[in-house]
Amino acid sequence: MQFISTRGQAPSASFTETLLMGLEPDGGLAVPASIPKLRADHCEEWRSLDYVELATAVIGLFATDIPEADLRGIVSTAYGADRFPTPVVPLKPLDDVAPGLALVGLSEGPTMAFKDLAMQFLGQAIPYVLAREGRVLNILGATSGDTGSAAEHAFRAQEGVSVFMLSPAGRMSNVQRAQMYSLADPNIHNIAVDGVFDDCQALVKALNNDAAFKAEHSLGAVNSINIGRIIAQAVYYVWAWLRASDGVGPEERGAFHVDVVVPSGNFGNIYAGHLARSMGLPIRRLILATNENNVLDELFTSGVYRPRSAAETLATSSPSMDISRASNLERFVWQLLGPEEFVSRWASLEESGSLDLTDRLRVMHEDYGFVSGTSTHKDRLAAIARVHAEAGVLIDPHTADGVTVALRHMEQGYPTLVMETALAAKFAETVEEALGGAPEPPISVQELLGKEQHIIEIPNSEDELRALITRSALHRD
Repeated sequence: MQFISTRGQAPSASFTETLLMGLEPDGGLAVPASIPKLRADHCEEWRSLDYVELATAVIGLFATDIPEADLRGIVSTAYGADRFPTPVVPLKPLDDVAPGLALVGLSEGPTMAFKDLAMQFLGQAIPYVLAREGRVLNILGATSGDTGSAAEHAFRAQEGVSVFMLSPAGRMSNVQRAQMYSLADPNIHNIAVDGVFDDCQALVKALNNDAAFKAEHSLGAVNSINIGRIIAQAVYYVWAWLRASDGVGPEERGAFHVDVVVPSGNFGNIYAGHLARSMGLPIRRLILATNENNVLDELFTSGVYRPRSAAETLATSSPSMDISRASNLERFVWQLLGPEEFVSRWASLEESGSLDLTDRLRVMHEDYGFVSGTSTHKDRLAAIARVHAEAGVLIDPHTADGVTVALRHMEQGYPTLVMETALAAKFAETVEEALGGAPEPPISVQELLGKEQHIIEIPNSEDELRALITRSALHRD
């Protein structure tokens, strides 16, 4: 399996080469040169597998340059019992809220967020590749909340890896900050930027686009621009479909389709669902849920993508989605337009600040199955309260955005799976507001909030970030 750049000006690369790369040398994002197709019997063969076995099978379709025994070892450690309880990703019916509604439990990992499922894989796969090749890697990333803590917990104390994680100062929940900033490992560098997430993301891209600086300091990325993370996320879409169809007779399974609802800000998680659907997984619709920063909802309803400035990006009660420029959208638009047309039309986005895809709106809906909706703070509170009252389940505000949009778009006869974003304990203030009082937080969370925090504060300055990395980056001997 080879991977190519959306910009078309970089040589193709293997999975392990791409894993360490982050942005492609030409500034594009890595995509599979061809998408492997699921055979009709694949899903039936996989139905009896546990999560580790399924992840080995699905990731193995892409990671063809890692021997199967090695890949199985990587995945076994990533999803071991010391990191995730069995069954790793539970399916939780919410029929009392709406018949056919279910929650895909993605937040059982070390940092209580869906990002753990991809990041724990990268936390084993990247050191494996580095050791094999005698290299070091300085991971440069940006987080709006959950990516940072998931990455740091996956790579803390790992040989040959340092993490430089940018986060928007004052824009995350108390638990999100504590999970990151309380880590004292010498290879973890928490950097709070005076700005919003999009400013952090722009700094990461700027340094990645400087080929000389990137090479000198061995920079890589593990946020959702890393295709390895996307592929690891595709696994749980396959797993969720298998579990949802367990009660369906063998004769009916081929026609059994589900709708999947994904809270999305950076288009990474839903792109993983799109990848699984493109492989042939029976997903009927991909329903994208945004908060008040609804740039992606505008795209899928109007056909026009118009990113907003930092000043226009709102601080909301679902902060991990406070994003107005979705990095992973480039991968989808590349597929939507085709490589040749993509280059010219994507350039117009950089020049004019918007991208008119109205001529592809029908294709986005009918061929690719995209539907979208926006949720507000009031909607989040109502969804948290309703799910708790009717199903006895606590959900976080991002998942509440997903439930809100799911209830608007559900259609009889099609099971609707909401991808969980995080555990409610990470956003206690909003949960308390919704319920009129919050359950006692787990002892582990109380202890976490009491730990000393370690952070470096910088202005929104490329020069400041360059200087910091120059001082602290790992280098090969």
